[in-house]
Amino acid sequence: MIEGHDAEAVIADKAYDSDPLVRRIEGKGAQAVIPPKKNRKVPRPYDKHLYKERNKVERLIRLLKQYRRVATRYEKTDPNFLGFVYVAAVMILLR
Repeated sequence: MIEGHDAEAVIADKAYDSDPLVRRIEGKGAQAVIPPKKNRKVPRPYDKHLYKERNKVERLIRLLKQYRRVATRYEKTDPNFLGFVYVAAVMILLR
């Protein structure tokens, strides 16, 4: 999922806490903002303040999925689907 994307930070939940993934993210020059799993012998530090931003993205996705056309992906082509995601986002912003 991270191939072809440039970012300053990659925010993910505990399920993605693995040394190979963190090395790959840091190899691309990004910061891995992934909290360590409880069973990690040496917990990795992470930016707790930046990790809280993940909640905003999840709330937006929840709001987007309230639009049935987006949730069920009626549009099969990528450009048309992205267009409806934009329309749904505008509708959310206009509330």
